[in-house]
Amino acid sequence: MITHFEIYGDQPVALADFYRSLFGWEIQKLEAIDYWRIDTGVTPNAALGGGIAFRAIPGLSGWLPYVQVDSVDQTVELVQRLGGKIVRPKTAVPRAAWVTIVADPANNIFGVWEADPKAFPLPHPD
Repeated sequence: MITHFEIYGDQPVALADFYRSLFGWEIQKLEAIDYWRIDTGVTPNAALGGGIAFRAIPGLSGWLPYVQVDSVDQTVELVQRLGGKIVRPKTAVPRAAWVTIVADPANNIFGVWEADPKAFPLPHPD
């Protein structure tokens, strides 16, 4: 299942303004981090939400879909076995998930997302 999408750029505030004006999306900056959450205006059970952020990878353009998986580690292993590669190593979205950006054999990139409310970058605070 695709969980969400992200839009990347060098000027996220300007992108937020662009998409608000273009589609009427509600876009709010989250506290303490450079991330703008997108509400596409569809009912919560049918919505595909997203976010705007600075580029996760230099040169990254476009919208990046994230696919929910049971295990990021197992999925990454399978991606590599099938001829894909890791583009951005596994990292924590604090108290939300583990995420890795990968590429298929044709170099199309996408994120894999493992929900985990205990996810936290190491070292974990006491």
